[in-house]
Amino acid sequence: MSSDEFDYGKDEQLRSREVTEGAEKAPHRAMFRAMGFDDEDFGSPMIGVPNPAADITPCNVHLDDVAESALAGVDDSGGMPIEFGTITISDAISMGTEGMKASLISRELIADSVELVSFGERMDGLVTIGGCDKNMPGMMMAAIRTDLPSVFLYGGSIMPGEHDGREVTVQNLFEGVGAVSDGDMSAEELDEMERHACPGAGSCGGMFTANTMASISEALGFAPLGSSSPPAEDEARYEVAREAGELAVEAVEAGRKPSDFLSKQSFENAIALQVAVGGSTNAVLHLLAMAAEAGVDLEIEEFDEISQRTPKIADLQPGGTRVMNDLHEIGGVPVILNALYEADLLHGDALTVTGNTIGEELEALDVPTIEDLEADFLYTVDEPKNEQGAIRILTGNLAPGGSVLKVTGDDELRHEGPARVFEEEEAAMKYVQEGNVESGDVLIIRNEGPQGGPGMREMLGVTSAVAGQGHAEDVALITDGRFSGATRGFSIGHVAPEAFAGGPIGLLEDGDVVEIDIAERTLAVDLSDDELAERHDEWEQPDPTYDTGVLAKFGRDFDSAENGAVTNPALKRD
Repeated sequence: MSSDEFDYGKDEQLRSREVTEGAEKAPHRAMFRAMGFDDEDFGSPMIGVPNPAADITPCNVHLDDVAESALAGVDDSGGMPIEFGTITISDAISMGTEGMKASLISRELIADSVELVSFGERMDGLVTIGGCDKNMPGMMMAAIRTDLPSVFLYGGSIMPGEHDGREVTVQNLFEGVGAVSDGDMSAEELDEMERHACPGAGSCGGMFTANTMASISEALGFAPLGSSSPPAEDEARYEVAREAGELAVEAVEAGRKPSDFLSKQSFENAIALQVAVGGSTNAVLHLLAMAAEAGVDLEIEEFDEISQRTPKIADLQPGGTRVMNDLHEIGGVPVILNALYEADLLHGDALTVTGNTIGEELEALDVPTIEDLEADFLYTVDEPKNEQGAIRILTGNLAPGGSVLKVTGDDELRHEGPARVFEEEEAAMKYVQEGNVESGDVLIIRNEGPQGGPGMREMLGVTSAVAGQGHAEDVALITDGRFSGATRGFSIGHVAPEAFAGGPIGLLEDGDVVEIDIAERTLAVDLSDDELAERHDEWEQPDPTYDTGVLAKFGRDFDSAENGAVTNPALKRD
């Protein structure tokens, strides 16, 4: 294909021509020729394929193979595929260690690096690939920032393991740690489960953060419908990757950019899906950040508003027992989206990366209804698992800026108990493992927020240990950090303002009575305004945990969790 034959958005020119066209670009073309590109490539759209493949997590270990299929799709469609790398952090492996502070920071570094390479190398479009949890929002944020025609491609989830005749995931292992410390499981059984829980490549199998964000990519319109559920090592995963490459070239040809299809309605659709499937609380943080990048006005309270009108209709891990592959086998995410669409709980006129609306895409797929499927882990909108969606935003004198809870059981739960205050995750974990937890306790883990941590560590180790000791429903955990997508029970995170910024969570003392009322959406401490003000007057901001390096930098840069913990100064709110 010659440069004269390719029509980019009608009158627009390919940006890559800045480095491939004209006599003065001979040195540039020579560099490309050294990598095997030729004259035909120089007249084609340059499609970047950022790939976070790594041998540090099963989520990403196979992504070179996935990328190869995407590159082939670009090449076969007349594009010039350019693969480049970026980082990833394994959330599961860093969990419970100081290293987990790097997780949220990796979201920003992924977005920064993909934006920077795309800008510097003058690319025309992108196929962004994600595997582990923060890959997905990081890649979509990069696509939004560059506003290049872009398709998101998920690496796929791991198959469940099998232990003692039942399917198990990494969630079962984390909870097994608590069961061993409580004497309800032997170390030998935990060892046996460990050897079977993760049988191959792919992201953690439940509706945890990776699968939540991958599913959301379909609802947002960033990925074709049905593309998020094929398992990592299934042949369908590679077919999806090839199609993503083809679609990226088509999107460049049409000049179809994220700003053309992302809208307030797109983000409302994403939230509706999140709450309907019981998705990870991390999606609240990431969708707020992505909306800010897109210039879409989205407030944390809107998650609760949508959850109140959208029932939970899927019972997947961590609240249930089924995993992403079970959803894939009966039609994938489109089954859920179609149920919401038919019930007028989805904006059918929201555009997608294909150029069609999500309603048109659903109608073209001829998706089966939940009634026809008779899947025991799916429920209808008329007879849902829960009348309201899974996400609750709680506010009150303990969280004036909001906090986030995922409900995995009874909608009307209420909890009241004494605060057990810990200044970091490790101290809380030690307390739990030593068997000190009592029914009614409210564990407070603070100084783990975006600035104070920094990086908002996930507390899956603590929540799983509590659940493994049988206290999932009678002990609450509250933090200005985050909870993993695999967390269940009374776990309230993203408390804002955070302790480091002088939020009320930093003023609590052991024994203060904390009141949680899910039905009323309140999170409060039994202290008067005057008592809180007096404590605040005596409060002194702690020194930053790190004073040099990347953690110090992001500790300074992060905004509040209620705003998505963005780092772009232009997006921060007063």
